[in-house]
Amino acid sequence: MIPYVKQVKDELLPQLSIRSLDPYEPVEVVFVPKPWRVVGAGNYAAVLLHPAEPDRVVKIYAEGRPGLPDEIQVYRKLGCHPAYSECYYADDTFLVLKRLTGVTLYECLRRGIRIPERVITDIDKALDYARKQGLNPHDVHGKNVMMIDGRGAVLDVSDFLKDEHCAMWDDFKRMYNLFYKPLLLRVTVPIPNPLLNMLRKGYRIIRKRGSS
Repeated sequence: MIPYVKQVKDELLPQLSIRSLDPYEPVEVVFVPKPWRVVGAGNYAAVLLHPAEPDRVVKIYAEGRPGLPDEIQVYRKLGCHPAYSECYYADDTFLVLKRLTGVTLYECLRRGIRIPERVITDIDKALDYARKQGLNPHDVHGKNVMMIDGRGAVLDVSDFLKDEHCAMWDDFKRMYNLFYKPLLLRVTVPIPNPLLNMLRKGYRIIRKRGSS
């Protein structure tokens, strides 16, 4: 672990450029030094991979974005669970995490990959487990959960210390049961990315109006 962390501090961080223009949109990775590559980007942080270390990733928060201390605490509470990543190392600006290799449910919809009911059930059980550890699953949506070898996993736990109720996962399940399961589960028709983005932004607007 020590050589890997040294690589992050000496080779990656001095050259990496990340910016966050909108807290409701993914961060923008402006420059990544080779051979590192971006494998994901959330609203506060980017996740990067070194090809020599395929089983771990670095999650680096954009300057001025909150959440890293909370995320460390969440991983401590979660411990070891098959539906979650693990935190191997934490610093002031980044985390070293176990890599979860799969396809997000958002990508499944976009690419027409079948999402079996077992995946939904696995994620439900994982969220129940988190609640038993004193956490509050929050911001659980299609881009933050994934399918790994036909099983469900939770990709992002950074907001699990927030107090307010979050209905995103309940809404996703509602849409799955009402529309996906009867109409798309067997035919697996890809949903165009512009349509998915329109639905995502429309959902955010409706949620904001409903909470005001």
